[in-house]
Amino acid sequence: QAESAAETELLLGVQEVFGLEAPPRRIEVYDNSHISGSKPVGGMIVAGPRGFEKGQYRKFNIKSAAGNDDFAMMREMLTRRFARLANTKETGDDAHAPIFDETAQDDTPEKPDLILIDGGPGQLSSALEAFATSGVEGITIAAISKGPDRDAGRENFHLPGRPPFMLEPNHPVLFYLQRLRDEAHRFAIGSHRARRSKAIVENPLDAIEGIGARRKRALLLHFGSAKAIRNASAADLAAVEGVSEALARRIYDHFRA
Repeated sequence: QAESAAETELLLGVQEVFGLEAPPRRIEVYDNSHISGSKPVGGMIVAGPRGFEKGQYRKFNIKSAAGNDDFAMMREMLTRRFARLANTKETGDDAHAPIFDETAQDDTPEKPDLILIDGGPGQLSSALEAFATSGVEGITIAAISKGPDRDAGRENFHLPGRPPFMLEPNHPVLFYLQRLRDEAHRFAIGSHRARRSKAIVENPLDAIEGIGARRKRALLLHFGSAKAIRNASAADLAAVEGVSEALARRIYDHFRA
């Protein structure tokens, strides 16, 4: 009961800080994680009156953003999230490609009252572009960026049409928002590590068109390992039963692209 009262008090503070009509019942916080643009993953965490709603967390495998473009990653993540929400709410159609982790039980969670994104004006601008694309309206969105020297407690908050502002270093709402931001960061990093680990154990032959289970088995039996296949010549690859010269050249070129 005490925890519930404390959470209610914090949400009342969030309402005041961001000028909401009521204490938020659903806050979504977004962050992304990658290493030099490799296997980028976006993470969404959810919090509300009952604290963190871990069953509502979602991850996004970023598809279109290239390199280290954090702005594009944020734009893609939010565009996919809210295009799906707008489409489902307005038409009942579910034609969009899945946007969340395929293991999720609920692909169309309710509309949030507040969105927080990790970043500054650039990330906020990308998020607003995603909103415009999806046609979703009536959601307050804010970016939270680290202060000078990335000092915790000196975060700047960015909202559309308002100058950046800071909260007092000992403000309870600041501590709460830091906790939300840090949880989103933790979740995004964990999701990215899981994606990288999965990519490591996947067989590289799976990415080559024309290689099904039978040909993959024949290649592995012939060469003994994916590494040996990678190092084989086109002629050696063509010597495997079921592998044509054209497919052998495709495999050879794939590993040298």
